[in-house]
Amino acid sequence: MKKVIGIDVGGTGVKGSVITETGEVLTSQRIATDVSKGREGILSCIYSVIDRLLSADIVAIGIGSAGRINVHTGEVVYATANLPGWQGVNLKQELEKSYQLPVVVENDANAALLGELWQGAVANDDTLTSVTMLTLGTGVGGANSLHKQIINGGHYQGGEWGHVIFIPNGRPCNCGMKGCLEQYLSGTALVTMTNKATNRTYLHGKEIFEEYASGDLQLAPIIDTYIDHLALAIYNVSITFDPTAVIIGGGVIDSKEIWWQLLLDKLVNYHVHLQVFPAELGNDAGMLGAAKLAFDHVKEGGN
Repeated sequence: MKKVIGIDVGGTGVKGSVITETGEVLTSQRIATDVSKGREGILSCIYSVIDRLLSADIVAIGIGSAGRINVHTGEVVYATANLPGWQGVNLKQELEKSYQLPVVVENDANAALLGELWQGAVANDDTLTSVTMLTLGTGVGGANSLHKQIINGGHYQGGEWGHVIFIPNGRPCNCGMKGCLEQYLSGTALVTMTNKATNRTYLHGKEIFEEYASGDLQLAPIIDTYIDHLALAIYNVSITFDPTAVIIGGGVIDSKEIWWQLLLDKLVNYHVHLQVFPAELGNDAGMLGAAKLAFDHVKEGGN
């Protein structure tokens, strides 16, 4: 059975797995991303993970990376300060030269959606012809698909929902704009907003949701506003891309049993008529999606 390496490159960690054609994850590695040394530090982390996973029966490498990716050349055409010096690096050229294997590169959120389409939340439902994904974590990622193919857009920024302007002249974003959706819907934003409103020191959104669920009345309006913003974001998706389904992923989904019904109620109030699913693959989604791209690349005879 053929095997590939799927890699997920983010601002906090580089994760990799050996994955089979059936989507089975055989072995995995993870190291913290060394952003202190810029491009060379990040590349070194990727090499380290691949070296630990590499074996003679690996036929290709798939990479899902933060940033906007030219999927034809493998170049990072835009990256924020989360990955310093990352803009301009050509991952396909770098890795093919080092490993003499076919390499395919895609944006990390796009890879996560491909993973869910292949092995996750909507894998067995062919009626869902168009699917959008929102990932709510350190930032907000997004991706659009049609007939299980990613829509990259003319400048490789299709699905960048996290950098849609949600509040004009709102909170500064590390992309250089103000009021981006990421500054209101990411797990980081939830922690920042809650700490400011309550004068407490939360470190993770999970803590906030748990105390809210236990009956903390001070947190109730904060959570209500946060979920209302999520419902509005899905409404905006519904009248622009008009998907048949939206998948919600990222770390915030780990607390879905606390807030999911509140979201569904708000979607009814906003007259949103599409199916909404929680992501199923967690941290494996990006690696699985990158692996699927690698397998497809090999089948098509790509180099």
